[in-house]
Amino acid sequence: MIFFLFNLLLAIAWLTVTGSASLHNLVLGVLLGALALVIIRESFRGKGYHIPRVRPVLSLAALFLKELSLSAWRVTATVLSPDMKLKPGIFAFPLTVTSDFEITLLANLITLTPGTLSVDVSTDRRTLYVHALDCSDPEATKRDIANGFERKIMEAFR
Repeated sequence: MIFFLFNLLLAIAWLTVTGSASLHNLVLGVLLGALALVIIRESFRGKGYHIPRVRPVLSLAALFLKELSLSAWRVTATVLSPDMKLKPGIFAFPLTVTSDFEITLLANLITLTPGTLSVDVSTDRRTLYVHALDCSDPEATKRDIANGFERKIMEAFR
């Protein structure tokens, strides 16, 4: 049942992206969705599909939208200020999340937020290197990421 629901969501996404709601395109979307789900099954260590709880996922999405808006506003204000007092830098963020999925999601959320960019993950997967447009207080930024995105990811996907 879960496979079917995820497959249906992927097929609908396929219809949306392609812009064609024909029966042939729906069948293609279902086939591509099934193939994608079979491929990513290994990411879940063969245990079947983990269904994240809905509220924590929605909470993570709301946090992302909030951070996206605030960061976009801060970057805009910084760029438009006459004396752009930037202090860019790279800092090492110690990871609490452990799975490839969680690390990738965290890195992508950081990269999608204006003013920050995930640069690399250490070979032991315990540290994420992040470039920040304003790195004047890296400890505060680390706390924000740990108490925000990272905590919400763990709530939603563990």
